[in-house]
Amino acid sequence: MTALTVAPHPLLEPAAFEAELPRALGELASPPELVALLSTRVAAPTPPGAPSTSGVLMTSSDAVRAAVRDLLRHGGFKPTGRSKPASEYLIRAADEGQLGSINLVVDACNATSLHSGLPISVIDEARGRAPFSLAVQPEGASYVFNASGQTIDLGGLLCLCDAEGPCANAVKDAQRTKTHAETRKVLAVIWGTRALPGRAAEVAKWYRRLLEACGARTSAVELQALA
Repeated sequence: MTALTVAPHPLLEPAAFEAELPRALGELASPPELVALLSTRVAAPTPPGAPSTSGVLMTSSDAVRAAVRDLLRHGGFKPTGRSKPASEYLIRAADEGQLGSINLVVDACNATSLHSGLPISVIDEARGRAPFSLAVQPEGASYVFNASGQTIDLGGLLCLCDAEGPCANAVKDAQRTKTHAETRKVLAVIWGTRALPGRAAEVAKWYRRLLEACGARTSAVELQALA
């Protein structure tokens, strides 16, 4: 089991899990019921199978978006404009009918993030290198986030890191650890906040159920708080 060390943070309440796929990711198709969730125009106010937290249906809201922005802002990062949380990009793309299927792992990630309002990172675990940790990055830190070589300034932003440095966050994940056709095992981090207690854990359960329904084997990741 992979363990994640978590640096002290007054707002962060993450959840994380691993998933082993039954075959290479490129050989797995997203079922129609999953692809249907990549829309804000679903028939029910909460997509079928979505969990609830303390009796409240798992839907995004202005309050959720504000809490997520506060989480990212705490370290000095400015989660606005092109640096806004990935979950907000998903809402806009879905509203415009531009959120399409990518692959099973990313589709399940996008569906749960879209409807819960929490940003989620998912990496190909084989492309990362243990140990893994969650921590705010110093000024000057950056990484490439797409195939064209564009970079994101990570100063003040919470990131998932491996032995080589930061590799994912709630805004844009690093290109070097993204999933691809040969991916067989992934690590997912749900960027939850203490302002929404228990929500990240519920989102992780939903995300895991979507993958398990397609034959994946999932397991929780131990979170080890640093003093």
